[in-house]
Amino acid sequence: MSATRPAPEGMGRDGRREGPEGAGGGRPGRPERSGDPHGPASWDLPECAERAGEDVGRAEGEAEAVARVFLGRVVEPGDATVGRWVRELGAVAVVRRLRDGGPRLAGVSDRRWSGLCARAAPADPERDLVTAREAGVRFVCPGDPEWPRQLDDLGDARPLGLWLRGGPSLRLWALRSVAVVGARACTEYGAHMAAELAAGLADRGWVVVSGGAYGVDGAAHRGALGSAGATVAVLACGVDRPYPRGHAALIDRIAEQGLVVGELPPGDHPTPSRFIVRNRVIAALTRGTVVVEAAYRSGSLVTARAAQRLGRHTMGVPGPATSARSAGVHALLRDGATLVTDASEVVELVGDMGELAPERHGPVLPRDLLEPDARQVLAALPARGAATAPAVARDARTTVDDAIARLYELRSLGYVERHGEGWKLTRQAVISARAGRDGC
Repeated sequence: MSATRPAPEGMGRDGRREGPEGAGGGRPGRPERSGDPHGPASWDLPECAERAGEDVGRAEGEAEAVARVFLGRVVEPGDATVGRWVRELGAVAVVRRLRDGGPRLAGVSDRRWSGLCARAAPADPERDLVTAREAGVRFVCPGDPEWPRQLDDLGDARPLGLWLRGGPSLRLWALRSVAVVGARACTEYGAHMAAELAAGLADRGWVVVSGGAYGVDGAAHRGALGSAGATVAVLACGVDRPYPRGHAALIDRIAEQGLVVGELPPGDHPTPSRFIVRNRVIAALTRGTVVVEAAYRSGSLVTARAAQRLGRHTMGVPGPATSARSAGVHALLRDGATLVTDASEVVELVGDMGELAPERHGPVLPRDLLEPDARQVLAALPARGAATAPAVARDARTTVDDAIARLYELRSLGYVERHGEGWKLTRQAVISARAGRDGC
């Protein structure tokens, strides 16, 4: 992080997480196995944490975290039914029921329950934790100091936990973050606008969150990185397995300068449904979502609509009315999203009170500085030829004496000149009048 650039709250000048926990942040190492070392069926979650010398309260917290890692191998992200089980019974109890093939829990069919139990059999959270540690990845879940509480707005569909690659605190970064998303097959205009928005947000100390994909996502990440700013990539796969492959170097750079985040355990691959479900995390994590380019069926619209449901700010960057890649953005704007064109307009919505975008207006012409009565007399003169003072007074709806006074005033400013008994516009006045019409 550049020393001359404002750093997001909770982030030091070097872009690393501040505080006594350092880069580790999340849950510590794996618990010891008990019983058979070749399979997970015999480990007991509370006992393994207690044998590591932790007090009972910490042991229960560690057991809950390990159970959530276990469930991450069994269920798909965003499964509200399993989320309800975890809320009502606790993750440890749900894992025991699945591992032991116990009585079916409410809300699923016998067939689905059997499928969940079958997926639970090979799950090995200890192996996942070891793999994550070797890749420099940590796991955080609800109750951890680093957990972003705004994700709780997702209710039972909130993530069971998140895998993080990178040093900064996700909770602190998310407090001042904006999502910039859009089409993968974007135009040059879309890539330019995404990069400019991200760079402008980074310059103002905001964290740019996106999905690490081609197109608008990649342009947004690069814009933030290019301004020595903070950026977070939320992936639909394991954070140790960058996707798309063509962005491996970009995602590695994000991990060095920012954060790479994902719900799926190490090594897991993306699927179309996982991309869609991932978008809810982007929407919930940030204060607002900006869509730069999107067709009618773009996945970035899923992110924007999730943001709307969560009460977050939803914004769109307009494009050409004839562009199919902007059609989804225009529909979003018609449905109530706010039109934005630069970072200052985004910050005006998501920032603190008083962070207003500059007032927009056209160029100020010399004639705009005239008093209203003088402008009225100037407008009464014909574009070609001369006019007498009485004729000017009549068209300006004023007295002859007042018209004469204003005409002499305008002559001193170079707008009119005397021709015998008449008055006519100077070349300067004609040019100024044309410029005013062109600016309308």
